[in-house]
Amino acid sequence: MMNRREFVCTAGSAAGFAVLRPDRLAAQGSGWRTFEVTTHVEVLKPSGTTRVWIPAALITPAPFQKTLANKLQCDGGRTNTVENKGEGLAILVAEFPAGVSPVLTVTSRVATRNWAIDFSAGQKPKANARDLENFLRPTKLLPTDGIVKKRATEITAKAKTDFDKARAIYDWIVENTYRNPKTRGCGRGDIRFMLESADLGGKCADLNALYVGLARACGLPARDVYGIRVAPSEMGYKSLGVSSEKVSKAQHCRAEVYLGRFGWIPVDPADVRKVMLEEPPGNRPLHDEMVTKARSRLFGSWEMNWIAYNTANDVALPGSSGPPLGFFMYPQAETAEGRLDSLDPDTFKYEITAREITPA
Repeated sequence: MMNRREFVCTAGSAAGFAVLRPDRLAAQGSGWRTFEVTTHVEVLKPSGTTRVWIPAALITPAPFQKTLANKLQCDGGRTNTVENKGEGLAILVAEFPAGVSPVLTVTSRVATRNWAIDFSAGQKPKANARDLENFLRPTKLLPTDGIVKKRATEITAKAKTDFDKARAIYDWIVENTYRNPKTRGCGRGDIRFMLESADLGGKCADLNALYVGLARACGLPARDVYGIRVAPSEMGYKSLGVSSEKVSKAQHCRAEVYLGRFGWIPVDPADVRKVMLEEPPGNRPLHDEMVTKARSRLFGSWEMNWIAYNTANDVALPGSSGPPLGFFMYPQAETAEGRLDSLDPDTFKYEITAREITPA
């Protein structure tokens, strides 16, 4: 269910929120880091009424992230937000009448902490059955029948537990896919096409979507988590962080799978392939020491130099005349002439910056 409410164009208060000095290399239970992320959008060729949609930081509680405040500036425009808490989704919407320059700036403060699961100890997960059902359903780009079901069954044929299934799918993704640097943006996430064409290349929204679809097809609740990198990696991976405060092209999709004994488990097989391709000197083999360390770490933990936006698929943009999005990770805009290409700087310009403001 999508809930609409007016969005207040002033900074929310974070007073009284304790921000601790983190041990940034620790995992579960580590302290919090706070980031200020600013998204500035301009539509360069407006026509008639212009609408802009920006994904807000995750609005539901998570062990790795808390959204502290949002501030919007949209001179001459009207704003509101539309939420779907089941998907952690908040869409910040701005509408500009004809004759007004469509310029929107959103500044958010988000706290994150590194997160890892201790597989040697059982957890006490608290999950609503209806919520888990939501993350078993097929979507337009994540079917769970046909070749997806067939491949999932083959991959997990020898698995005896849900943990074994989750790990088998993870290892299969790492060993059988590849990162394609020519893929536009983060990819499309069309997993049926990937399997039917036997072209298992792409970027994070392809490879991690394949993980999610295969997991759902064998009965494991799973979800993509869409977000953006906001800081360098402090775990020794140049390829898994950003090199400056400008993060406009740093969008990154991760994944989670639900296991009965542990709850939601963070995974990221796509980043293993990114390390293989991009970590200097590049084109590292699977048996490379840095790759094997990344492969081990990225089943069960995330370094939170990244913030999450949402877990939504088939996203209908409020007030849009265009089709739903497969996922919502980039700013979007639309004029009287239709939806703009969010990756086309000639018509749609945006800059995203991020800086750490963790108190000393």
